[in-house]
Amino acid sequence: MTRTPPLNGQPGRKLVFVELNELNFDLVRKYLPTQDLPNFLRLLASFQPVETYAEAEYEQLEPWIQWVSAHSGKTYSEHGVFRLGDGANADFPQIFETLEHQGLRVGAISPMNSRNALRKPAYFVPDPWTLTESDGSGFSRRLTAMLRQTVNDNSKGRITLGSMLALLETGLRTLGVGSQLTLLRLAARARGRQWIKALILDQLIHHVHLYQLKKQRPDASFVFFNAGAHIQHHYFFNSPHAQAPSRNPAWYVAPDADPILEMIQVYDRMLGDYLEMADEGVSLIVATGLTQQPYNRVKYYYRIKDHASFMQRMGIVCEQVLPRMTRDFELLFTDETAASAAAGKLASARVVRDGRALFGEIDNRGASLFVTLTYPSEIQSSDAVTFDGGRIEDLLEQVAFVAIKNGMHSSKGFAFLSPGSGATAPREPVHVASLFGLTLQACGLAATPPG
Repeated sequence: MTRTPPLNGQPGRKLVFVELNELNFDLVRKYLPTQDLPNFLRLLASFQPVETYAEAEYEQLEPWIQWVSAHSGKTYSEHGVFRLGDGANADFPQIFETLEHQGLRVGAISPMNSRNALRKPAYFVPDPWTLTESDGSGFSRRLTAMLRQTVNDNSKGRITLGSMLALLETGLRTLGVGSQLTLLRLAARARGRQWIKALILDQLIHHVHLYQLKKQRPDASFVFFNAGAHIQHHYFFNSPHAQAPSRNPAWYVAPDADPILEMIQVYDRMLGDYLEMADEGVSLIVATGLTQQPYNRVKYYYRIKDHASFMQRMGIVCEQVLPRMTRDFELLFTDETAASAAAGKLASARVVRDGRALFGEIDNRGASLFVTLTYPSEIQSSDAVTFDGGRIEDLLEQVAFVAIKNGMHSSKGFAFLSPGSGATAPREPVHVASLFGLTLQACGLAATPPG
């Protein structure tokens, strides 16, 4: 473990909020009898548990919706943020500036779908998909650019020179010898094991967070980890405890591999650093937002390799293309007329072999389109796509295979409050928006959500 000094201030009044996105703690519990997971064991045994729930409509069960709720104290019907990236344009108070308004110094690393509205952040590094400013430091700006490039270009396996230099700087700044060896051991196992890259990224974010905690010593700090959600989405079927309806094919992942266990083991080591802080008087909240359960059918995920080039081949002229998570992207246009024409052309795109839509979700927002590549079947080398005014023969060459969907969202979520945190766990399940009030309690403040 990496020992980190406690944050300044009175015990129980300073906060670290760890966001383990969508991690299924019911699944974690099934590993405890046979695996050495001391920190998960301690968390489950000694922290106050909170069960959360989210919206009833499945299309509203998205992490970029639920984390906005957790950070604002508002349900989806109240905040209305539906797409990843739209949090940058919201105008309601978030927990970050709410705490700052009460005189606390606040830091955040990669909070999902959140804007930086802090006047004087201790640090702020946005998530890779939300276009909001980082804090003013050169390190945070370079880190933000690196995360955006490597995450959004992950399907192409591309890393720029600038990102390589930023990674080197991040390693030199934040990693001790022990941490370097841990990451090197992970990297050595990454060949043919795609999930390792997500774990390496979360490990890096974790050490950036520890570095900033030690250097800036904020009153409240938030950190978001996404490898658990990513690995469950892609490899849930390989867990012996998943009770999944099917198994992944051997060409996709080795039958004896268990990426879920590897993820839980990495998170257990990371969790140990935060439990040390709780021992030293820091209020600690660990929460998942949502969770996942095994998917009930076979579905393939693809991502366009070069969005701008693909739009050009379709004859779509736009001002800007903004890649979002996995299958999603946003197109910005000069006016509503251009956006409407592009929406019609995208809607007409059909894979020739079976006639199914390539882009089954097109959200026309006036002068912009939020688009999802929804085609669910395996794309073959002979597949072509037709659309109004043209045809693309080499569809397989234009997309990158991402995954076979293994996990689907569940409304149930988990949260855990450290003993003596000052927050009181409700006895009954509460909406994930209630995490806002529990966060205020843990900071010694009134638990009334903002208007």
